[in-house]
Amino acid sequence: MSVLTLRLAGPLQSWGASARFTRRTTQSAPTKSGVIGLLAAAAGIQRGDDDNLRPLAALRFGVRIDQPGTRVRDFHTAHHGVTGKSMPLSERFYLADAVFVAALEGDHQLLTDLHAALRAPVYPPFLGRRSCPPALPVELNLHTHTGLKDALRKEPWQASPWYRRHYRGQDQVELTVLHEADDHEHHSADTLRDQPLSFAAEYRRHALRAQVTDSVHIPNPAAHHLPRHDPFDALDEESA
Repeated sequence: MSVLTLRLAGPLQSWGASARFTRRTTQSAPTKSGVIGLLAAAAGIQRGDDDNLRPLAALRFGVRIDQPGTRVRDFHTAHHGVTGKSMPLSERFYLADAVFVAALEGDHQLLTDLHAALRAPVYPPFLGRRSCPPALPVELNLHTHTGLKDALRKEPWQASPWYRRHYRGQDQVELTVLHEADDHEHHSADTLRDQPLSFAAEYRRHALRAQVTDSVHIPNPAAHHLPRHDPFDALDEESA
């Protein structure tokens, strides 16, 4: 068993698990459907090709929140490409300045092929929506002989330098991890409808999957401790 890890970082991201009319929300972390769509695009899998999508959808998924970002709202206007008619005004939500580490566990050869596809993608990757390109290369590492949780524990902290400075007094940081539930974890799992079944444009289909919220402690490369200062040390020096 192997694990492929991805770095999802960009000015804007939007990971919608549901959409109601003209209101398009985003989850606080990447969805499995969105990440599998990114991999399928890199591999050149067409939207209606459910047979080639199925092995990707069977991969076990997890994500680590390295930098949660800020939720922002935008209003979207558009015109029909043929008639030129104005489309309804829509409200769309994004995550600004967020950074995540996504992980997919499964067959080694499949993940090796996906890792190579990310380095030379057939279709460019995007972070949930086509208007959200990544700011950095998406591929991180291909871990062999390890599990999903261990891979998310091993990857260095990917947060931006300006964000790390808020934690420079800590040797480690505690990061939230969302991962697919093991058999013994379903009692504490939440459900999310982001298990892709088909990306066909005329009829996209998703199923429910179980997700568990956990945490990991990651070394902080920006840790910097100020010298210890005790004002009573001066009294000890005078009495010596």
